[in-house]
Amino acid sequence: MTGVGFHGSYAAADVTFLLQPLALQPIQDVLEKERLIQSGAKHYSEMLGREQLPSAHYLELFYAAVSAFAERMARDVLRLTRRIRAARPGAVTLVSLARAGTPIGVLLRRALADVYGVDAPHYSVSIIRDRGLDAHALDYILGSHSADSLVFVDGWTAKGTIASELHRSLQAYQASRGTSVPADLFVLCDLAGLAFASGSADDYLIPSALLNATVSGLVSRTILNHMIAADQFHGCVFHVDWQTQDLSQWFITQIEQTRARYQSAWLSEPLRSADRAALRQRSANLIATLMQRHDVKDPQFIKPGIGEATRALLRRAPGLLLLRDPDAAEVRHLVQLANERKVAVQTDATMDLHAVAIIRRLANE
Repeated sequence: MTGVGFHGSYAAADVTFLLQPLALQPIQDVLEKERLIQSGAKHYSEMLGREQLPSAHYLELFYAAVSAFAERMARDVLRLTRRIRAARPGAVTLVSLARAGTPIGVLLRRALADVYGVDAPHYSVSIIRDRGLDAHALDYILGSHSADSLVFVDGWTAKGTIASELHRSLQAYQASRGTSVPADLFVLCDLAGLAFASGSADDYLIPSALLNATVSGLVSRTILNHMIAADQFHGCVFHVDWQTQDLSQWFITQIEQTRARYQSAWLSEPLRSADRAALRQRSANLIATLMQRHDVKDPQFIKPGIGEATRALLRRAPGLLLLRDPDAAEVRHLVQLANERKVAVQTDATMDLHAVAIIRRLANE
């Protein structure tokens, strides 16, 4: 990890993490971490919960998800690659939002090279709700690449919190630096209707959402606390001790091989744009309905879609998991996680999405 940035467990050509590896002791008790967040004593970005390696049974669910959904994911990667090329006909610089965006960025970098012969540098940077995009990392990128080449990449939108954070951050960046950067977010799945472009707008199981560091280059969620100086990149923990359990490159290979198998046929398919206004309305209606039905005061306690529900079960303290169909293949891992963490599960066949997690309110406990 010499020089600026590092590549985690990925190949050096695939990504540069503009993050600062830290030695940070995780909070062992998930409920204690949740209390600190909900009380306002600490921002979620100031600490890390204890990240565990997946159990053998959960890994089986991950492998099954790759087998079942690799084709759909690979197709959406190719669709998104085509949309990126249409939006950026010249130079392309991929900026993935760590960490859900990182494997997507790796796949897009390879697809751009394979389909269009474009050698797109790929950086993975931190963005944190309420605290914004890492401006120091953006300074570094713009020292070598033009602003109009940048393509921000994430896995999905749920409520659109990060999409909105990106817009606010880049507005603030222009005000402070005088440089305008396109706030165009490209995602595989745009549930909230707030991305510039997406591979689809369906709530399906993106397999990389099932795991944490071991499918994201052995890098933790990003950190911004007292250990980070103003002129330093946001932080992370680099789990070098998990190398034997790492599946980051294996996963990329599975999706890459699937894309190669079907690419010639998929390239001939027309690209159809989603109705983003309808998606935004669907998202707003869902959040409003669930907040009223389950007496939720803060929309941040609602985690819509498979990806966000999975992240909530892996990192937070949900009180309830809502499933449209608990027997659907897309949610088997969620049922397993809910059972392991003793989270109540309810069926709600009226939902447009497969899954929604609702964070447990701890303030009065």
